Amino acid sequence: MNAENLALTKILRGNPGQVETEKAAKTVEEHVAPVPAERPNGPFDWWLFTIMMTLMAIGLVMVLSASSIVAEHSYHDKYYFFKRQVLYALIGGVLLWSTALMPRRILYGLHYWALLLSFVLLVLTLTPVAPVINGARRWLSFKFFSIQPMEFVKIALVFYLAYFMSTKQENVKTFWRGVFPPCLVTGLFCFVLLLQPDFGSAIVLAAILFFMCIAGGIRWTYIAWSLVLGLASLAILAVSAPYRMERLKAFLDPFKDPSGAGYQLIQSFYALGSGGVFGVGVGASQQKMFYLPEAHNDFIMSVIGEEMGFVGITVIMLLFLCLFWRCFRIVLRQKEMRARLTVFGLTAIIAIGALINVAVVMGMLPPKGVAMPLLSYGGSNLVCTMVALGIILNFSRTAQCNE
Repeated sequence: MNAENLALTKILRGNPGQVETEKAAKTVEEHVAPVPAERPNGPFDWWLFTIMMTLMAIGLVMVLSASSIVAEHSYHDKYYFFKRQVLYALIGGVLLWSTALMPRRILYGLHYWALLLSFVLLVLTLTPVAPVINGARRWLSFKFFSIQPMEFVKIALVFYLAYFMSTKQENVKTFWRGVFPPCLVTGLFCFVLLLQPDFGSAIVLAAILFFMCIAGGIRWTYIAWSLVLGLASLAILAVSAPYRMERLKAFLDPFKDPSGAGYQLIQSFYALGSGGVFGVGVGASQQKMFYLPEAHNDFIMSVIGEEMGFVGITVIMLLFLCLFWRCFRIVLRQKEMRARLTVFGLTAIIAIGALINVAVVMGMLPPKGVAMPLLSYGGSNLVCTMVALGIILNFSRTAQCNE
């Protein structure tokens, strides 16, 4: 036995308690904020991928059905929006598999860069570079395409919150060191969104923060106070802007102003009511013929309800439930806390978007301009949804059975 091994043996025999303490500390460190050195090498969750492809295929068919009349009228090509949606899906597919195969170290190393880049893009919407569409600056237009930075902000925020709450577990029970920093970052993004103005997207970010705080172990006292302050802020913002009050009144009773603020919601009701149980048939919608605004965008579920009926909407809702079940299954089977929080946050993005969209279409929430994931027309939302699912597929390769 050489001198080095002899010294090591003496240390181990002389202070076994220190060895156990170091082992315990190492275990805690790996649990709280690990950065795996190896590539994920397990199987993908092919059920999740199949459900996503099924929903996206339905979305492509319904985008073609809902947009053909408007596309023919505006662009003299009834396949205009459909072809663009197919292109977005192809771009999203490339990014999906890129993120699904990406080494975990690279994904984990992007949280600050992604947060900074998304914030810069969001601030650019307040400059003359961004066009004014429907009274708001939410898009950045380039020569051949446009992007909505808010969609990228959601993913970047989830990566930051997952990193912060997994590495600062000793601080999450305190306010100034554990609660204030993520609230400050999220509040900064919400402030920029309100300047656009984009009230609905600010609510989405606040909802993401709320659910991430619950999953991250923030004290319920802080969560309750934050919820009260958030609801009070929503009330103040709602009454401070006339157009928001008009939307709120239209939500409470759309038939008081059927040709104004309540028009879109009433047309959505007509579409859902006309569909009945089995629908009028794919392609046979009447409301998409210039009656229902944004029929292929935010209100595509209304067209689905008219053409495919209650049965069609039920099938889509069941597919989404299966999608979320597969995602939460991946969450529960992650060994590392950061991995669990990341997958949970990305799943929350898709779930919040779907729930708000359906609630708006059915008159359960005021109109907020939130797209239906995988179904609504729009490149930014579709690509970012597929990127989120690609990252979830990446984490599905390290899902371990806890039974």
